[in-house]
Amino acid sequence: MTQDRATLRRELRQRRRELPAAARIAAAESLAQRILALPFLPREGYVAGYWALDGEIGLHVLQLRLPPGLVYCLPVLHGDDTLRFAPWRAGDPLVTNRYGIPEPDVEPASGLRAEELALAVMPLVGFDARGQRLGMGGGWYDRSFAFRSGRAAPPWLVGAGFAVQQVPALEAAAWDIVPDAICTEDATLLRAPHRETDPA
Repeated sequence: MTQDRATLRRELRQRRRELPAAARIAAAESLAQRILALPFLPREGYVAGYWALDGEIGLHVLQLRLPPGLVYCLPVLHGDDTLRFAPWRAGDPLVTNRYGIPEPDVEPASGLRAEELALAVMPLVGFDARGQRLGMGGGWYDRSFAFRSGRAAPPWLVGAGFAVQQVPALEAAAWDIVPDAICTEDATLLRAPHRETDPA
């Protein structure tokens, strides 16, 4: 039976919206610690994050704690239906894209291509223990990182979410790009070759 992804997305988005503010703040702290402890965390280069909306787990702590050699970026929608990425610091100008998401106020074509990143932290709506990620359904990350399909090489991809967004199993679609790790406030799930799982 084919999984009803639209219904699943609605249920999982509601789950994360219902988390109390104190839990969100604590989760952002724990998430940052887990991402910074990843075995493949680069020493230098560009790290893409995202602007948390609709109950997504925040990356503000991660941005503040990145080592000096890493430059934090936010995604920018490009006309070819892929994402570009632009360095961003608190206070830099933002504009709102067609989905209502703030992004750096730059010409999209001037942004970094996905291939130029060292690591990308991707939001997710759901995930399973195998590391399968369920996104919002627009396919922006899958298209942008399609070149990573079937190979383990930078940029490393990390899905970020709350533990309550885990489901027993997700059906994989042919276009899904599976991250190298999924981090929540409670666990780090690592895919080979990094290791299968690291719940500690």
